[in-house]
Formats: sequence, structure tokens, C-alpha cells
Amino acid sequence: MPFLTDDQELIEASGVLLLASGDMFFGRGCGSTGTAVAEICFNTAMTGYQEILTDPSYASQVVVFTFPHIGNVGANSDDHEESSPQASRAARGAIFRGSITPPSNWRAVDHFDAWLRRKNIVGLSGIDTRAITRRIRETGMINGIVANISPDETVSIADLRKELETFHGVEGADLAKEVGPLARYPHAESNWEWETGFEPLADEKYSVVVVDYGVKKNILRNLSTIGARCMVVPGNTKADDILALNPDGVVLSNGPGDPAATGVYAGPEIARLIDSGTPLLGICLGHQMLALALGAKTMKMPQGHHGANHPVKDLQTGKVEIVSMNHGFTVDPDTLPEGVEQSHVSLFDGTNSGLRVAGKPIISVQHHPEASPGPQDSFYLFQRFADLMDAHKAKENA
Repeated sequence: MPFLTDDQELIEASGVLLLASGDMFFGRGCGSTGTAVAEICFNTAMTGYQEILTDPSYASQVVVFTFPHIGNVGANSDDHEESSPQASRAARGAIFRGSITPPSNWRAVDHFDAWLRRKNIVGLSGIDTRAITRRIRETGMINGIVANISPDETVSIADLRKELETFHGVEGADLAKEVGPLARYPHAESNWEWETGFEPLADEKYSVVVVDYGVKKNILRNLSTIGARCMVVPGNTKADDILALNPDGVVLSNGPGDPAATGVYAGPEIARLIDSGTPLLGICLGHQMLALALGAKTMKMPQGHHGANHPVKDLQTGKVEIVSMNHGFTVDPDTLPEGVEQSHVSLFDGTNSGLRVAGKPIISVQHHPEASPGPQDSFYLFQRFADLMDAHKAKENA
């Protein structure tokens, strides 16, 4: 299973990462055989690899895991985050330092390598993930192609390079349409509990519409935990159709791609939701598109934020929380219009991590308050959203 270089040299390896810069990293192929062309990013989380690789926000990306060990938790049917059948896989590929180890966890029902194959995720292990991470930190995220070849196969690096040249990156790409649902569906399942697993919603207090640009399941579960029965609708749903459901609040979900591209059709509908006075909660991509609808601008980040150990400060309370993040674009705080102010900032680099709107029941965050994986420091944001819905209902009934 060799690779044929441009110099006609045969490299004995079962996997390779070829970057757009021309750099090559040879290693051991794992997961699904084939190729994955995508933007290469790194994730600093120490746990939660199954949740990460099924997060729809990773569409058109290959994830480099900085934590060197992989596989000991195995895989199961509970720890996946995609909600739509279209998002049956999120990340296109995954890169690891160490080989995948057998599972050693009471919840494991599958070997992680077998799970990768079933999810059609191309994997590569045995390479210097620190070198790739440093490269991204110094020069920014870069496009690349990962190949895992069969034992009887010889692959030309030149052919891989041609395939890589067909990928034009995520900037300017509307990827939400690739991972969102094709039709609306209800959700009423609460967070996982140690002894009982996932429980159905017991006490319904709110009716919430979730606009799905690639929503993670744990967002829906956290909404159920505050008593919200959710109706999940596709990302291209018109504001009039959303408001016809008479929701107590609307959530603009996370998702992949360039917010300016998805905002072409989503932005005007979000603007109508803003004008309706309905309480809004934006998360990640939803936060970015909310900012665009309010008149701000977004921009591509050099390396993005991907991990479960990011410090963020809540400017309203002064509290510092450790959060989960996964984004390659950010809201430019210098473009925020009058009446729109930052509510959270990243303590890593000072980038925007949240917004609130004066006089309106609107909040949003760049990070992932639902975690999965990551700490639960930001779960309070769902209760903050519930408080906005309570106040709005009280005002309507006054």
C-alpha cells in the first residue's frame, strides 16, 4: 500500500495528509478507506471525540485532535450530536497522534475504528499532530486531503493534489443547507442522567421553535430541561411560518460554513423575527447571523476556536466560565450598531463571544452553552433565555 511521489518514489504507508502548501505527513490509515478533502482545524478537547465528529458545525472540515490518545471510551448510540439524517456524519476526517485503542468503558458498545468506518469518516494516525497544530497556529487554517488506502492499492500524490485543488474552502460556503433537516419535527427529550439516561419532557412550560442550521442534540435537550417543547424547522423557513406556530421563543442554532453565505436567505427572516419582539437565543452560527441581521459584520478567523477549555467572561455578571467552542468565523465588535453590545468576550484573544440588544428580549453567544463535550459552566444561558420568555409572556398578558 504505497504512495507514489512526484519523484516516482514509493512511500510505504497506509495513510497520508497532503496540505495545500505541499507539505505531506505519512502515517497509518484508520476509519473509512478513501479520501477526505476539507479545511484542516485542530481541537484541544481531551474527551468527547464522538460528540466532536458528529457536530454538524464540522461539515467540510478534518479535525486534528491535539490530545494524543484516542479510542478508550469506544463509541455508543447516545453520544452523537447530529440531529438530521442529512448530518449522519459531520466532520469529513480525523487525525490522531496515537493508534486507536480498544474500548475500556462501561458505556462502549463499539470499537471507535469500526464506528469511524460506519460513519464514513477517513482517519489517519501516527503523525506529528503537534507540528500540524503549530502550523495552523502560525499560518492559519489550511485546506488539505486525507487518504486512507487499501493494502493492495497504490495512490499517486499527484492525483491527490488534483483532488485537493477542487476544494475551495469554507469561506463563502453555505454549508447549513447540507446538514439541516428537510422537514420540521418535534423534540421533547431532556439531558442524560446517570441512572435513567434520556428522559422525555415531563413539565412543559414553553413552546420554542428551533431554526436548524445544523443543531446539536444537546441544545435541544437543554431546552427541554428548562421545560421547552421544541419544534425544529429547516434553516430556510420563513419568519411568517415560524411566527404562525405562536412560539414563546425562537432559537437560532449552531451550524457550519460562512454566516454571510447562509445569511443571504436567513438574514431577512431573522430580521423579521427581531421586529416581531419574540425572545431570541442565538448560538454559534445563529449568533453570527443574528449579528448580521442587526447590522454588524462577521469575518474569518486565522485559526478559529475549537475545543472544550476556552475561558470566556460574562460581562453582565463578571463571571469567568470555561466553555466549549467550535467556530472559524467571528463577529467584528467594532461594527456593532447602537443598542447592540457585547455580553461575553473570549479571554484567549478578546474576540466577541456574545451579544445582547438593549430593550429587546435577545441574547446570543458564540460558544456552545450545551457543551457536549465540555464543561457545563454555561448551562445557565438556557435559564436566562427562559427568564426572557417569562418576562415577555408577562408583558403580553399585562
